[in-house]
Amino acid sequence: MHLKPTRSNFNGAFGDMGTFLPYVVAAVSIGGLAATGMLFGFGICLIGAGLFFGLPIAVQPMKAVTAALLTSSLTPSEIATTGVVLGALFLVLGLTGGISWIARRIPQSVTTGLQLGLGLAMAFIGLKLMLEEPWLGFPALVGFIAASRVTAIPLLPLAIVGALIGSVTLGHTEASIFMQLNLSLPELVLPRWSDLPRALELAVLPQIPLTLANAIIVTAAVSSSLFPTIASRTTERNLSISTGLSNLILAPFGALPMCHGAGGVVSQSRFGAKTAAAPVILGTILLIMAFLFGEGAGKLLVAIPLPAAGALLALAGIDLALSRRLIDAKRDCWPVIGATAAITAMFNPAVALGVGIAMEAGRRYVHQRHRRALKGAGH
Repeated sequence: MHLKPTRSNFNGAFGDMGTFLPYVVAAVSIGGLAATGMLFGFGICLIGAGLFFGLPIAVQPMKAVTAALLTSSLTPSEIATTGVVLGALFLVLGLTGGISWIARRIPQSVTTGLQLGLGLAMAFIGLKLMLEEPWLGFPALVGFIAASRVTAIPLLPLAIVGALIGSVTLGHTEASIFMQLNLSLPELVLPRWSDLPRALELAVLPQIPLTLANAIIVTAAVSSSLFPTIASRTTERNLSISTGLSNLILAPFGALPMCHGAGGVVSQSRFGAKTAAAPVILGTILLIMAFLFGEGAGKLLVAIPLPAAGALLALAGIDLALSRRLIDAKRDCWPVIGATAAITAMFNPAVALGVGIAMEAGRRYVHQRHRRALKGAGH
């Protein structure tokens, strides 16, 4: 395994900030979660996943869980309960092979549509963040495109540092936050049985289809496509086990429930990440922030302008959407891909999964009937 911190890996390590920052900043500033536990969780998970999978694997906040935190005011213990329940579920699915059974029954046209829809949704969210302050968002986009072209120089982290400096210069952020060292350790946040009903209803059930689709099935497909020679461990089974163990172990330390993500893998690769060094670099930086700055680390994250994060998210979304499998898809698969993508982007991946599988079954039935008719005409 190659862990050398090359300049391109250092650049690529920050490629998934567009997904990471908006959710983490919202969880700290609006949801009230402790920054120390969150950054500790992401740091440990990134390092562990990078060492196990041996490639630039992404670790992202669970989006439906974060949305429930913000809209339904879930408490820290309810979030911990959510993480433990989801962790147990995906660990069992991985160990029993249930996740592989599910993945084998999802047609490639449906997976391609899910990937296209998720990418378009990411790009749209990124564009919305950019438009909040277009004078910052669009120059950031230009800078990030340059950083993705010149990966031999770590332009992406330099651009993020530049955005921080700009935030201080414009008076959005106090310069003193960079001096406020506060040695800290994460505090235990134990799940409680009384939290289970709200956790199941508001966070666990909405998150399951998202994790199945984006974090496991599409991530496995994208990883094998981008890193065919080193992606032998990036199977649906291993991704499910990794997701399960991470949340079971880290949720009681205040971690925001985490999963892998196809867009993050694509984005890290775009910015030059080639090996496991990329997630290990980012994980180490997050651990240092957690231990040295404690709750002040949340202020550091908030200081990074969200329009800049939106530019990264838009780029990652476009890359995820325009996959090789989409370009190579057969013409008669396009209606299935298009419908699955549209429902994913506008509504929910779970609904899209069901509709896509039904449409693909119909397409195959019609195709088989057509072939039988041609055979009959030949005789």
